[in-house]
Amino acid sequence: MSRERRDHGDRRPPRLRDLNRLVSTAGALAALSLTASGCVVVHGEREVVPAATRADAARALKDFTAAYNKADKAYDESLDADRVTGPLADIDGAKLKAGHTNSPGGNTAHAPLKLTDAKFVIPEKAGWPRWFVADADANKGSAGSRWLLVFTRSGADGLWQASYLTILAADDVPEFTKDKDGWAQPVTSDDAELAVAPEQLSKSYANYLQDGGSDFAPGTHTSDWRALRKKNTNRPGLVRQYVDEPLTSGGYAPVGLRTKDGGALVFFSTRHFEKQTAAQGVDLKISDQNIRALLTGEVKQSLTLEFVSNQAVLDPAKGASDHKVEFLSRVQGLTGAKGE
Repeated sequence: MSRERRDHGDRRPPRLRDLNRLVSTAGALAALSLTASGCVVVHGEREVVPAATRADAARALKDFTAAYNKADKAYDESLDADRVTGPLADIDGAKLKAGHTNSPGGNTAHAPLKLTDAKFVIPEKAGWPRWFVADADANKGSAGSRWLLVFTRSGADGLWQASYLTILAADDVPEFTKDKDGWAQPVTSDDAELAVAPEQLSKSYANYLQDGGSDFAPGTHTSDWRALRKKNTNRPGLVRQYVDEPLTSGGYAPVGLRTKDGGALVFFSTRHFEKQTAAQGVDLKISDQNIRALLTGEVKQSLTLEFVSNQAVLDPAKGASDHKVEFLSRVQGLTGAKGE
């Protein structure tokens, strides 16, 4: 698969976008532990039902947006902590923490997020956790782009929480397989019909970034990123080392929806580290105020940056002519910094 989806500019929301100036991202389905049968059975609940009603989904999106705006305006991560989870919670929480450190009085540039024209892709499944995707137009980012948010709920008494965020051009949102009532079809973590099983995507991607491979189509988040890393590895007076780790459990577990072409749209998470080591006599300057805000330790000779990333990919059917996994989007945020 040689094609790659158009980037359409940087569509990340400002408070996510400005976190990662060192690694380019293009500019979100979460916490679900799947069994081979495609469901999790809890407390004997075996009936396959829609994960949410459309009214519940609309209410979850409204509640998330309200909490997000309060937290963003005050730079207070406690104000939306119960409405986010998984990789989005890590990215969002770190940005709010840095924002509060840099501007204790709040976000003077705050502009309320508005999500309109919402469509809900709700799968049928048994047991808990349950999840669905909200596809909405946003007043931030490029015109014509859509925000895809995954909401998950761990039990009947739990709140709906947003775990993944991706931002796509409207014509890049895939068509999903739905039944006569409009309910979508989830894929299992070990789906043998897909080119790469969803439960293997995080590990496969981490391995690919380290050693290369053939699972992923060339593009911004695969071959181009590897090339950029190689170029930056050894600069005069500064050495960069990269470590990539899969995130696969709890709120970071992959989830996916069957698409009409037989493949699936899958969301998964990874963690990335970049260690910068300066030669003797070279000053390792830190100009990024967000890095300074999250920094622990003292930068004497090295600085290690920690990032969490969530990916949205098209995982084709096994045996398809284009059989490589294709990236639609990757949203990455700085979540920690350590000096030594």
